[in-house]
Amino acid sequence: MGLFEKLKKNKNAKIVEQKFPFYDEPNTAAIVCSHVINREEPILFVSHDEDDGMWQFLCRKTHEAEDAKLVSLQSVFELDNSIGTLVEMPCGYCATKENQEAKWIIREL
Repeated sequence: MGLFEKLKKNKNAKIVEQKFPFYDEPNTAAIVCSHVINREEPILFVSHDEDDGMWQFLCRKTHEAEDAKLVSLQSVFELDNSIGTLVEMPCGYCATKENQEAKWIIREL
């Protein structure tokens, strides 16, 4: 079952359809932690890696290698469309926020 199907089954999930804003293709691979994908925690840390351009979307919990899940950038955007405001964040930078309602703070890695 894909992420979008999981969200459809979760009656508490908010699905807000917005136009995909990233320059990357929607099916671009992204890393997301299991806490976020299982909707246990919000995305509070985003990195756009300098070496490979990979996007990572994490909560603030401690992670093990098995917590990392490979998903499409589109599916992460569907999970939390606030990441769309980070479309201009260059490689080698990250963004953090204190809670789901806060604004992203961008800084160099």
